[in-house]
Formats: sequence, C-alpha cells, structure tokens
Amino acid sequence: MCQAKSGLGKTAVFVLSTLQQLDPVPGEISTLVICHTRELAYQIRNEYSRFAKYMPDVKTEVFYGGTPIKLDIEKLKNKDTCPHIVVATPGRLHALVQEKAIRLNNVKSFVIDECDKVLESLDMRRDVQDIFKNTPHQKQVMMFSATLSQEIRPVCKKFMQNPLEIYVDDDAKLTLHGLQQYYIKLDEKEKNRKLSDLLDSLEFNQVIIFVKSTQRADSLNKLLCQCNFPSIAVHSGLPQEERIERYRSFKEFNKRICVSTDVFGRGIDIERINLAINYDLPSEADQYLHRVGRAGRFGTKGLAISLVSTKEDEEILEKIQSRFDVKITDFPEEGVDPSTYMNT
Repeated sequence: MCQAKSGLGKTAVFVLSTLQQLDPVPGEISTLVICHTRELAYQIRNEYSRFAKYMPDVKTEVFYGGTPIKLDIEKLKNKDTCPHIVVATPGRLHALVQEKAIRLNNVKSFVIDECDKVLESLDMRRDVQDIFKNTPHQKQVMMFSATLSQEIRPVCKKFMQNPLEIYVDDDAKLTLHGLQQYYIKLDEKEKNRKLSDLLDSLEFNQVIIFVKSTQRADSLNKLLCQCNFPSIAVHSGLPQEERIERYRSFKEFNKRICVSTDVFGRGIDIERINLAINYDLPSEADQYLHRVGRAGRFGTKGLAISLVSTKEDEEILEKIQSRFDVKITDFPEEGVDPSTYMNT
C-alpha cells in the first residue's frame, strides 16, 4: 500500500513491477488494474504499451463503460486477442465477471490505482469485492494513492494480508514543491472577467480550469471559445468516444486550454500543464491537492490559482491550508514572474 505525492511516478512503479514479473501465457490474464475513471484507465493502458515496447508478446487491453460490452467479450473469447494485462473501471469489469466473459483465475497481480477514490463509494466497493473473490487467493495486491486517509486505510487492508505500507510523506507534507499557490477573492459575477484577464496576462504551456458541474464546464467552455480562447471541455456527461477523443486532443497539445470537472482531478498526467485554475473550489480539501497536482508534476514548476467567491469557499481554503500545512496567499496585484513557474 503506497502513498506518494501527485506526479512522483506511482503509475510507473506498478507498471514496471508487474511487467518485470510477467510471464505471458496465451489466453491467460496475469495482471489486473482497477481505477475509477475511464480517462485514467485509458492512460494506464497506454503506459503499459509504452513500457512494453520491447516485449512484443505482451498484450494489454482496457475495458470501461460507455462502449459496447460485446466488443470486450469478443476480445476476451479469442485466445489470440485475450490480453495478459487488463486495465478497467469497476463497473465494466464487474459486468464482465457477471457475464462470465472474463476468466481471472490466473491473475498474479491485483492493482488498485487511486484506491481511496475507488473504495470510497459503496457501489464501487461491492463491485471490487466481487471481482476480488474471482481472483486467486495467492496473488500480489498493490494499492496506490496520493491521499490515504485514516478512514480509508482499514478498507484497503481488507483486501490485503499484513501489507507493507509505504508513505513517502505524511499528510502534512503532501504539498507540491515547485508549485506556487494563490487565491483571488471576488464575487461570483466577476469570475468570467477575472478568468479572461488571467488567461490574457499569464504565460502558460497548457492550463486546466476546474469547475463543479458538467453544465458549468460546457457553458464556460462555450464562453471562452466565443472570447477567442480556443478551449476544450471534458466531463462525464459526454459520450465515451468523445470524452477519450477530447482527452487525447488535449494531451497531444492540439488545445492549450481545458475546462474540466473532477474527472481530470485524479491521476491524469499531461506533461505540459503548468497552470491550474480553480474556477470553482472543490467541496473537500483532498480534492484540491489532486486538482492542483495536474500542474508541477514530478518536481517541475507550476502555478495554481483559486477563485474564492463564497463563505463556503473561504472555509474550504482554510481547511486546505490546515490539512496540508501550506500557505496559499493572495494573488499579487503585479502578477507573477513567469520564470518562477515556467520550466525552461
């Protein structure tokens, strides 16, 4: 069970370690990875493909909702296309187990990424428990997250026997070095003008703007495009193919601005993001850390700005500073020197 800050390479740890141990047998699934969003599943599958470049016999597949389950079943039935490594979201994987379409009796490595998020929902937890029962008793179990609260750790341990617990930093040190963090207090009606000013005045490679709902994402994205800021919106209300296509477009630098709900707040790794803006603050302190962790990954520089417009926002800001022992200061009137947050 491993906790380490966002952007430090937790994905590479389990991808490389499971590939190192893999002895591919045609038609047998050896490694199973579960995560909570479709974009993250897609990203992890791509990491396996990248690291297994010189392992031509290794097959990896990703399964998630929003796509025809019949296509997944066809891949699993055929010995030539059945993967050795499966990356999946809990709902789709559970459906495949119930359909008796997937055989997990040869699984040697069972991985849950962003385990606190996967196991916090009772429905997801039940799905994972059913999936877990269909894997062998003797297997390697690995769980990863940037935030493992005292409440979720006992839940994780129910899937493990005397686990080795690795905490790279304690909770108070989970801030991101190299990431400057500021807030701006303003009225709700002033947010659009302030956002426009920030996008005009700040230098950035790519920026991600977090909002609290799919409707807010669509309306803000539309407004930005009308104001000649070529942006893209990603949220759970989109058809699955469109969601993945927009994620890919942003990752490949076809767009520099992305408006997103918390669907991008966990684990998503887009190297060029160096500015994160909380147009709406999250409802809990932990989610703030995951959001701003999209910028300044793996020790690089970055800038995070939060718009604070309500009493609730102020309370969340206080909780964030208390929880992570970080000082988030008022955004300076003269702006921020680009050299302090732009990587050379």
